[in-house]
Amino acid sequence: MKTIQELKDFATQVRRDIIRMINNANSGHPGGALGATDYLTVLYNNFMEYDPKNFTMDGVGEDLFFLSNGHLSALWYSIMARVGYFDIKELYTFRKINSRLQGHPTTEEGLPGVRIASGSLGQGLSAAIGAALAKKINGDPKTVYVLMGDGELQEGNPWEAAMFAPHNKVDNIIAAVDYNGQQIDGPVDKVLSLGNLQAKWEAFGWDVIVCENGNDIEKIIYTLTEAKRRLSKGKPIIILLKTVMGKGVDFMENDYRWHGKAPSDEEAEKALAQLPETLGDF
Repeated sequence: MKTIQELKDFATQVRRDIIRMINNANSGHPGGALGATDYLTVLYNNFMEYDPKNFTMDGVGEDLFFLSNGHLSALWYSIMARVGYFDIKELYTFRKINSRLQGHPTTEEGLPGVRIASGSLGQGLSAAIGAALAKKINGDPKTVYVLMGDGELQEGNPWEAAMFAPHNKVDNIIAAVDYNGQQIDGPVDKVLSLGNLQAKWEAFGWDVIVCENGNDIEKIIYTLTEAKRRLSKGKPIIILLKTVMGKGVDFMENDYRWHGKAPSDEEAEKALAQLPETLGDF
């Protein structure tokens, strides 16, 4: 368990990693990665139970995490390296030929911490529900977590999964939506409005928790604590996590154009000036 300040320092370093990785590769998706940093920082450091040094694909006896919006890979790789799944020096290979750290997570190269290839949007919730159902069938008391983007909820697959989980009382899963209101082509409401997302998930039979500030460490801790309290009560749980795309870098915040654009050397320098080194760069 980390203190609030330790979590803030960890998140700042992860944001530095994201900028440096994407700038070094001249390719990647900084916006969503920066926005979801605080949530994954809290989840991996203070809530999930896992053994990074003895990774297994089936994850028996461990909490599992699935990243549905796989374009946030720079964030996930940084988190996994920083909690001990692999050496942080490997972050330098992000998106390089023959690297295990490809633009979207893959299992082909056997990267510890990754259980499914992701980035083909809309599929992560289905995979996570399958894993959660397997744990229930096998009597494994651990929890499955999954993070989705709001834009991918414009697809049909998540809503099929949304029907399946309550029907089968899959109540050992905590899903979250990175609800930043931005996607690759513009604001979500302009591309294809999701309407009242809370009412939709409730109508599908989910227990919905709204986190009004998904970039506030203390509010995330409160939200996840409440989510864990509601486990095993017959309903799957989903957190609507209201975040700021590009959080931590002022010229990237709330700007959909940073969904998938690498910062230039000058832009990276400006961004890093706002993110002091806290744990040591890779």
